[in-house]
Amino acid sequence: MTLQQEIIARLGVKPVIDVDEEIRKRVDFLKKYVLEAGTTGLLIAISGGIDSAVATGLCKLATDELTKETGRDYMTLGVFQPYGEQVDISHSYEVAEAFKLEHKVETNIQEAVDEIALEVEHAMKAIGVSRHISRGAKGNIKARTRMVKQYALAFELNLLVVGTDHASEAITGFFTKWGDGAVDITPLTSLNKRQVRQIAARLGVPQSVLDKAPTAGLWEGQTDETELGITYEDNSSYLEGKEVAPEVRELLEKQYLKTEHKRAAIPGI
Repeated sequence: MTLQQEIIARLGVKPVIDVDEEIRKRVDFLKKYVLEAGTTGLLIAISGGIDSAVATGLCKLATDELTKETGRDYMTLGVFQPYGEQVDISHSYEVAEAFKLEHKVETNIQEAVDEIALEVEHAMKAIGVSRHISRGAKGNIKARTRMVKQYALAFELNLLVVGTDHASEAITGFFTKWGDGAVDITPLTSLNKRQVRQIAARLGVPQSVLDKAPTAGLWEGQTDETELGITYEDNSSYLEGKEVAPEVRELLEKQYLKTEHKRAAIPGI
C-alpha cells in the first residue's frame, strides 16, 4: 500500500460522493449525537467561509428535524467571532440569514487576544527575550481564544461545539491544535474541499461565500493556498486517489508526516 492509499484510508475520503446521501448521513449523525449527549442543540462558529457555512446548514437541518420529531426545542447557535473589525463579517451574517438561524451572537475576541499577547511578551522579556510576539503565535492565540468563548457559551446553554475540519485540512494539519481543532463533533471529517463545495452548492450557501478564497482569518491577507503552497484542487485530487504532479505529492506527504502530532492522541507513558 502506498502512502497515498494509507492516507486516503485513514481519512476515509471517497473518490466520488452522492451529495444528497452525504447530507442525509451527516444530518443523522448530528441528530444521533445530540440525543445521546442529552444536549439542547449545537453551536457553530460562522467565520464567513465555506466550511463553516456547510456545517451551519447541516446543524440547522439537524436541530430543525429534532424539534419537529421530538416536540422539544433544539437550537443551532451561530457565533460570529471577529478580531476587531472583520472586513468580511457580512458573509457570516449572510450565512446565518440563508439558513434562517433564529439564534446568533457576536463575540469580539480582540481585547482578550491582545491582553494574552501582551502577557506573553512580558513573560518573554522576563527570560531575556525582548520582542513582539510572532504573527504565527498570535494567530494561534486567536484560534484558541475563539474556542474558549465557544465552550463557555456551550457550557451555559448545554450545547455541543461543532467543528469544521475536513480531510483536506487534516492531511496538511492546517488547523490550530486546541483551537479550531478542539471541538465535540466534526460532521465534515471524511470530505475533501471539492466535496465540501459540492455539498455547499446543494445546501444553498450564499454565492459570496462560494466565490471567496479560503482563509483561516488569522492575519490580514492570509489565504490557505498561499500559506500551504498547494491548491485545494490538487489536494482534493490526491485524496480522491488521482495522479498529481510529483512536487505536489511530495509536498502533501511531507506536510502530512510533519503534522502527525496534530492528528494523533496525546502521547504518554
